[in-house]
Amino acid sequence: MPNLPDVVLWSIPAFLLLTAVEAVSCRLRPDEDAEGYEAKDAATSLGMGLGSLFFDFLWKIPVVALYTALYELTPARVPVLWWTVPLMLLAQDLLYYFSHRGHHVVRILWACHVVHHSSRKFNLTTALRQPWTSLTSWPFYVPLVLAGVHPAAVAFCSSVSLVYQFWIHTERIDRMPRWFEYVLNTPSHHRVHHASQGGYLDRNFGGVLIVWDRLFGSFAAETERPRYGLTKNIETYNPLRVATHEYAAIARDLRAARSWSERAGRVLRGPGWAPATAALAPPAAAAASPAAAPSGATPGAGTGPDPVSGASAAGAATAGKASPA
Repeated sequence: MPNLPDVVLWSIPAFLLLTAVEAVSCRLRPDEDAEGYEAKDAATSLGMGLGSLFFDFLWKIPVVALYTALYELTPARVPVLWWTVPLMLLAQDLLYYFSHRGHHVVRILWACHVVHHSSRKFNLTTALRQPWTSLTSWPFYVPLVLAGVHPAAVAFCSSVSLVYQFWIHTERIDRMPRWFEYVLNTPSHHRVHHASQGGYLDRNFGGVLIVWDRLFGSFAAETERPRYGLTKNIETYNPLRVATHEYAAIARDLRAARSWSERAGRVLRGPGWAPATAALAPPAAAAASPAAAPSGATPGAGTGPDPVSGASAAGAATAGKASPA
């Protein structure tokens, strides 16, 4: 097994120090247009981050077992060398793009990722607001394992991506140099990803590189100040409710569904999807019907396709995003 460092563990002191510096700078030199810090919101983000460490450890047990089995079955082997590691990082970043995009356009995946977008603030604590059900990401990285990349190297590449994405969760940095903005993910690009207004929804899914969004048509530049959060925000700071609220909403929609095709749509289609009968219902009926306003969607809205994903944009706050997605 390759001997690779635990970059997340080594980065924790830097995370805490930079968060403290940002919080102090917001207090001493506040930006009237920025969201800044709010104590309950920051505490919830930190609580979600601590909880994710525990749950990620649990989820990693079956994932590592599966990856190891697949690695033993494939004849391919990619050695960990100075020139192969950058190629692994590049491949992981491409697969992260598709994983991140999938977690915005498939509702059962969004139920995991919505946690990262649930804050109406955008600061370094937002990067720590991580889901407790991250088991949904593993299928996207199976191609790396089948190509002969050791599971430990896959974990290393994912950790590098996670650490990189920490610093882009800030309003204290406006723009990076032009070449940097064109190639790499930046605070400006990620502010767009976490915004909830229509023109910014489902944009900028890249982890380290933003070129994937430019290539696949999901890029949007920051042209107006973002409004962070969800299209229909949750009114709770309870970490357990933050972690599970969309799963609860899916369960309610499944109970109210009238057919198996609708149940499948409630789980596998976009976060704002509703069957045609609910979408065409009169406003009064739509407001009263649980099926007309699934969690994360404005009642009566979200039935049109998003130009990028083909799924409804309502209910999908961009990200992130997870941000360390």
